[in-house]
Parts: sequence; C-alpha cells; structure tokens
Amino acid sequence: MKCYYNDLKKLRKKLTFKALQEPLNLLQEKLYTAMFNVDRVLGYEEIIDSLTGIKETLNERYQGLYSQDLEQLMDKVRIFKTHFATLDIRQDHSKHVQLIEEILQKKGYIKKSLSELEDAELTSILLHENIQLEADDFEDDILVDTIVNIKQLKAIKARNGEDGCNRYIISNSEDIFSVLFVHALFRWCGYAPGDISFDIVPLFETMIGMERSEEIMNTLFSLPEYQRHLQQRDQKQTIMLGFSDGTKDGGYLKANWSIFKTKETLSKVCSRHGIKALFFDGRGGPPARGGGKTHRFYASQTKDIANNEIQLTIQGQTITSTYGTKDHFIHNSEQLLTAGLSNNLFGKENVISADSRKLIEELSLLSFAKYDALKQHSMFIPYLENRSTLKYYTKANIGSRPGKRGQKAKLELSDLRAISFVGSWSQLKQNVPGYYGIGTAIQTLVQQGKLKEIKKLFREVPFFEALMLNSMMSLSKSYFELTAYMKEDPEYGPFWQMLHEEYVLSKQMLLKISNFKILMENEAVSRESIKIRENIVLPLLVIQQYALHKIGQNTKDKKVYEKIVTRSLYGNINASRNSA
Repeated sequence: MKCYYNDLKKLRKKLTFKALQEPLNLLQEKLYTAMFNVDRVLGYEEIIDSLTGIKETLNERYQGLYSQDLEQLMDKVRIFKTHFATLDIRQDHSKHVQLIEEILQKKGYIKKSLSELEDAELTSILLHENIQLEADDFEDDILVDTIVNIKQLKAIKARNGEDGCNRYIISNSEDIFSVLFVHALFRWCGYAPGDISFDIVPLFETMIGMERSEEIMNTLFSLPEYQRHLQQRDQKQTIMLGFSDGTKDGGYLKANWSIFKTKETLSKVCSRHGIKALFFDGRGGPPARGGGKTHRFYASQTKDIANNEIQLTIQGQTITSTYGTKDHFIHNSEQLLTAGLSNNLFGKENVISADSRKLIEELSLLSFAKYDALKQHSMFIPYLENRSTLKYYTKANIGSRPGKRGQKAKLELSDLRAISFVGSWSQLKQNVPGYYGIGTAIQTLVQQGKLKEIKKLFREVPFFEALMLNSMMSLSKSYFELTAYMKEDPEYGPFWQMLHEEYVLSKQMLLKISNFKILMENEAVSRESIKIRENIVLPLLVIQQYALHKIGQNTKDKKVYEKIVTRSLYGNINASRNSA
C-alpha cells in the first residue's frame, strides 16, 4: 500500500486536471488509511476500478495526457494486487502423521497408533467424520502451529485475495494419506468441504515417493470427495517431484531419470481423469540443487509430459542475476516461453525409443549402485560433519529452512536438508551430488562394448544430453586441489581418494561420449563465467579450509576459526549458483 501511495503521489504532480482531483484524493485517502489501519482492507478491485475511472476521464477530457504513466501504475496493481507475493504453506508429512495420531487418540478412535486402523477405515474417518480442532488442546509447539496456521489461512486469503495464499505443500509424500491428512485438517479446522480453496500439493521427493506416486494419484482421483475438491480448483492438480532431496536420496542420474519417468506417468494419470497436471520444478532440472539451463531442460521434455504451465523454483542468490534488471528479466522470460513453444512445436521429435530408455535405465541403476555404496560408507556422514561446512549452515542463517530435520543427537542422511547437504559439497569444491556414479556407470557399459550406443544417446536424445551437460557444469565447478591435503589424512584420506577417483573417471567418460576436448566445450560464455566466479572465491575457500583444518586440530582459538568458516559461507554462496 505504501508503494502504491508513493507512486500515486508522484503521478498527482502530473495529473493536475480539475476533474481528476476528487477521485485522486479519494484513492489517496484510502491507500493512506490502509497503510496504517490493519482493520481497513482495501481490495484489488477497489484500487483498479478507481484507476480505470481516472484513466477514462483522462482520455475523454484531457487527450490522454500522461496516460502512459498512469498505465504503468495500473500494471503494477494488476501484477502485485494487494498480496505482493504469493505465500506457499509447506509442512513435512511426518508432522501431519503426528498431529492426526494425537487427534484420533484424543477422540477415542485409536489407543496409541494409526497402525491400529485399516487403510479404508482411516480414509473413511478422514473424509466423513466431523471433528472440531482447537490449538489449545495440544502441547507440542509444531502441532499447535500447524493448527493455528490452517485456521489463519482463511483470513490471509480474505485480506489478500486468491493470489495471496492458495497452495499447501506436503514434503516427503509417500502415501495417499499425505494428501488426505491435509484435506481432513482443513475440514476439522472449520472449513466446509466446498470451502477448501487451496491446492493440496504432494511433493514426491524420495525414490519411494516417486515409485508410489502413480498409485497414490490414481486412488485420490477416484475418491468422490477429492473429485469435488478438484472441481473447485478448476480441475488442476499441482505436483512437485524429486527436487534436491531426490538427488540426495537416489544420486544424480537415477533421481533425474525417475523424475522424468514419473512426470510422464502422472501426466497420463491426470489426463485419464480429465485433470490438468501442473509440475512445479527445480530450476532447469536439479543437477543437485540450484538447477541447470532452464531453456535446455524444458525444450528436452517429451510430448508425454504435461506442458500446461511452467512453475519453477529460483534459488535466492540467482534471483538478482536472473531477473534483477529489465533486460535480464526479458531475456530469461523469453527463454522460458521459447522453451515451452519449442517443446510444443518440436516435442514430437523428443521421442525416446525403447532401446534408448533401456540404456538410460541401465546407466541410472549402475550409477545409483555406486552412489548408494557411497551413502552407506562408514565415513560418509563423519566426513561431511568434520571436514565440510555442514554444521555451519545453520549458524550462518542463510538457508530457507533449518540445516537438518529433527533433534537427533546422531546425524543421519535422511535428516539432512538438501541446502546444507549440497552446499557443503559445493564449498568443498567436490560437488558429489552433481556427478557421482556417472563415470562408473558409463565405464561399465563401455567395457560391455556399448560406447557407440551411449554416444548416439548423447547425440540424439535431448533429455540425456541436457543431463550430461548439467553434470559437466557440476564437474567444471569442482576443484579437488583445494582439499588435496586430505589425502594424507589417516582417517579421511582413503574416502577423499575414492571421491577424487570418481570425479576423474566421470570427467573422462563424459568427454569420451560427447567427443568434447574440454568440459562445456560448446558453452564458452557459461564456461568463462564459471571460471571467473571460481577464481574470485578461491582465496576465500582457501581461508575456509585452513580454518576447518585448525578446528579439526582442536585449536585454542576454535571460536575465532568457527566464525571465519561461518562468515566465508556468505561470499562463496553468493558467487555460486547451485549451492544453496
């Protein structure tokens, strides 16, 4: 409201015509009141109607003088309305499980656990029982917050309109109840079934979640209650897949191939039920976190993947460089639009044959086996905890979420947030999630005499090419010389050596299948951009590594060195585009 008020104030210095003074005064008063009085709700329609009336008078009586300036303000109002930015609500499925379990215990449906109920019985309770929820009935802070949040959403929407808040995302969705629990919580928090004006969005981020997603969505779409909910939402279903947690769980190649196949499958499921599928992606397909080339990613999708809308995440440190100026905004928006258009025009050519699919499947399984062995390695978590910046991400307070889930004393991979997980590998300049396993997978098939087929795959299948080029970008940002001192470490030396060998092998194999002499051979501008950024951060990374080394030696100045590590994170993350 303050922005609109200031813009209108500037505009009034030009619109000094007599017939406009009354409507301008009235609108300015309304905006001023709304700025300071929280009880005065000034709606979008009211603002835009006032400005439309002013424009009509300006055109009719004053030859449209300064109408371009007025139109610019109207454009801002049309874009930002009264909400400015859309708020997404997101909660982990495990918290909903905990909450529903406690609700059903209190109401006498179960004694202790949800496992006491058959799936059909639990579904019936969630869809048909009317329970009244009050936050005061619970003690756990997160459960109380979850109930309070859901109850507040109605007021947020009333004040800010449909665009203010319209999406509830469930992390770690792995069964039908991830969606049904949220639907039930809305009902039990006072929303009538026909009044749940929110998209309920499952995020299938793990390999298990993606494998089960077809059955989950098929079952959901078959429920009359959920069908009625989708009718209110214009027969659209938003689905999030994989993201960085998928890469953390399944490794680079398997995660991305699983996301691709799941998109194809869910597109068919939605189409069969007469529903528009909307996929909400990590930018350009997650090479690990942060994304690859957006245009290349969308242009490589097959015709079997729904192409109704583009929704994607942009990491914080790339927003300014991607959309921070008018020219940047126009260029990057054009990239998105032309990717969608080229997919519509040429998507029919993006057909992946059965033989090509079989080959990608083989590569993804071999790659996953190598990555999974790394995850299970006894030094995997200790290496990240004691030789990387992992534990300092939370202290730096720069991630959009906490560094890890839960409060367990012993750190487990499933608890790690993708931001800190991927970011830590990035700070080490080892970028493991962006390539680990690819070298071994390609080498295995090359030894089986399949080099020619893999080269053909790279040349003829845009999706596979996009994946490999993204991986080359991750390899280009790796610099094992930074941590070469670790190979002499009696405890972590063998583990470092193992990572380095896969890095060297992956680089060799990608150059072999692409016939490139250097990584990113055909992307001179991006290659030079990476080189410039990496040179800038190298001194800071050296200081960071020195500080981590001193901390590992239990120096008496440990606090000072910890502060150096934390402070160094800021510069490194801002300079890199795939780290946080």
